[in-house]
Amino acid sequence: MQAIVETLFDAVYLISVITIGVKMILGCKGESQFRLFGWMAVVLGAGDSFHLIPRAVALCTTGLENYTVPLGLGKWITSVTMTVFYVLLYYVWRQRYKVQGQNGLTAAVYALAAVRVALCMMPQNQWLSAEAPLSWGIWRNIPFALLGIVVIVLFYRSAKEKEDTAFRWMWLTIVLSFGFYIPVVLWADAIPMIGMLMIPKTCAYVWTVLIGYFAMKKECK
Repeated sequence: MQAIVETLFDAVYLISVITIGVKMILGCKGESQFRLFGWMAVVLGAGDSFHLIPRAVALCTTGLENYTVPLGLGKWITSVTMTVFYVLLYYVWRQRYKVQGQNGLTAAVYALAAVRVALCMMPQNQWLSAEAPLSWGIWRNIPFALLGIVVIVLFYRSAKEKEDTAFRWMWLTIVLSFGFYIPVVLWADAIPMIGMLMIPKTCAYVWTVLIGYFAMKKECK
C-alpha cells in the first residue's frame, strides 16, 4: 500500500510542478519575474525527480535497501538543486519588488549557497552508503537553513510593506517546508515514521509554486 500511495503522490507532484513551471515560462508574456519563477519550479521538480523516481522504483520492486546507491546519488543531486532553487527565489524577490543594489545581501546569499554546495560535495557525507553520518547531515543543512531564513525574512517584509496580497503567504510556505524537513534530517533514521513529514513538506513546495502561478495568471492578462 505504501508503494502505491507514495508513488502516485510523487508522480502527481513531479508532473504538477514541472508542468506549472513550463506553463509559466511560456505564458509569462515577457514578465521576467514569472519566467524566473517558472525555471525555479522546473529546477525543483527536475531535481527532486533524481531522488523520487529511484525511490518509487525501489518501493515497487525489491525494497529501499537494494537501491542504496541510486537513492544516495539522488539525494546528493537534490541537495544541490534545492540550493539553486532558493537562489532563484531570491532573484524572484529582487525582480518582483524591483530591488536595486544591496550587493552585500546578494554576496551573503551566494556565500551561503556556495558553502552549502561545498559541504554537500564532501566525501564525508557518504551519500552512496547505507550508513551516512548524521553529523554531516546537520553540517550541510546549517547554511541551507540560514539561506532559507534570509529568503523568509525578505518575502515577509517586502510583501507586508508593499501590501502584496498575491505573495503574502510566500514566507509561510518556506517556513513550513523547513519545519517539516528539519525533523526528517535529525530523526528519520532512528524513527522511520518521521520520514512521512516529507509529504507535507512537498505540499508546502507545491503551495510555493502555485503562489507564483496564480500571481502570473492575475497579473499577465
